[in-house]
Parts: sequence; C-alpha cells; structure tokens
Amino acid sequence: MYGEQDLKIVKMKVDFIDKMGSDLSTVNAARVSFAKVKKELDDKDDKLIKYLAQNGHWTPFAHASLSLRIKAPIFVARQLVKHQVGLTWNEVSRRYVDDQPEFYMIDDWRSRPDKSIKQGSGNKKIKFYIGSAVDVAIRTYDKMLKEGIAPEMARMILPQNMMTEWIWSGSFYAFSRVCNLRTKSNAQKETGQIAKQIVNIMKEHFPICSKYLMD
Repeated sequence: MYGEQDLKIVKMKVDFIDKMGSDLSTVNAARVSFAKVKKELDDKDDKLIKYLAQNGHWTPFAHASLSLRIKAPIFVARQLVKHQVGLTWNEVSRRYVDDQPEFYMIDDWRSRPDKSIKQGSGNKKIKFYIGSAVDVAIRTYDKMLKEGIAPEMARMILPQNMMTEWIWSGSFYAFSRVCNLRTKSNAQKETGQIAKQIVNIMKEHFPICSKYLMD
C-alpha cells in the first residue's frame, strides 16, 4: 500500500495571476454619470465608494476584474463553481491529464450538525483515517491506465478529496459576492478557507472597495 506518507498530499491555495483596473476604476465608473474623470483618489472618492457599497449601487464595482489560479479538492471546487454570474472558469481535465493525483487530507473530521440533516457540520471533532481508501482508489486508477483504459473513464474512481486546479476570472463585484457568501459562519469551512485567500488578494489590489464592499 502507498500509506499516507507516500500519497501526494498538498494544501489548498489561491495564486494571483492578473488584474484589470483599481479602486479608481470604480470611482470613474460612478462619476461618468456627471461626465467626470478622476486621475487620482482623494477623500471624496473614499466617501463615494462607501456610499455606493452601503446603498447597493453595484455596477461601478463590476468594471475592475481579477484573474486567479486556484488549487483545491474537488468537493470544494464543486461548491464554488456554482457561482456563475460575472465569472469565468477553466479547469484542468483528467480526460487529458493522467499524472499522479494529489490529495487533500485532514486528521479531524467535524460531526454532523445537531439540529439539521441537510448541510453544515457540528462542533464535535472525530478522528477518522481515510488513507487506506485513497490508496485503493489510486492503485485501481494506476492499474486501469496500465490496462489501457482511457483516462476520461478511469478518472471516475478517484475520490472527491483529489485536488483539482482552475483559472477563475471575473469582476471585482462578482468575487465580492462569492466571498461574502462563502465566509459566513454557516458556510463550509474548507470553501471559506479559499474565499478568505481570495479576500486577501482583493484587499491588496482593491483596498478601498474591499473595505466597504466586503462584509
């Protein structure tokens, strides 16, 4: 057996690729109504961005954009890909890639929530080892490939804790909606960890908009 020490275990991560625009893009998108153009930000623009955010004027925030490269387990990716409006997603495909899979592994598992059977988790921590289950999946996958089975079919036996990778691009406003939802206390913890990394990138490149638009 591989054993957990032999599995390719990696952490989730979000890498910045590129951006278009800045806080000034939001300001000028709002001020164009009065045929105004600002070259530099000042205190009035800070107040304007605050006003836009607090009063639901979202369109000026959609003129700046981000492009990110994200690595996360499949079960996290399938939650995030539900967000479609204002965003574009291109993901690695195991129809074409058959290199050794990487996995997301944890030691402490959260219990089922006490008052809900639909979603979420409780506060109790449960120890449970899944390395042997992953080992069986990997060995079966490798054997299928050696037997000549197409990667697009062999991939179906790989578990949902396998890492996937995608490029995610979209407007600042679209990412703010994703992160405001996915960092709430009732969101899945692992999905929230990705959202928090995105928030840090947003704060770095759009500090004023992030200050007022992010919850």
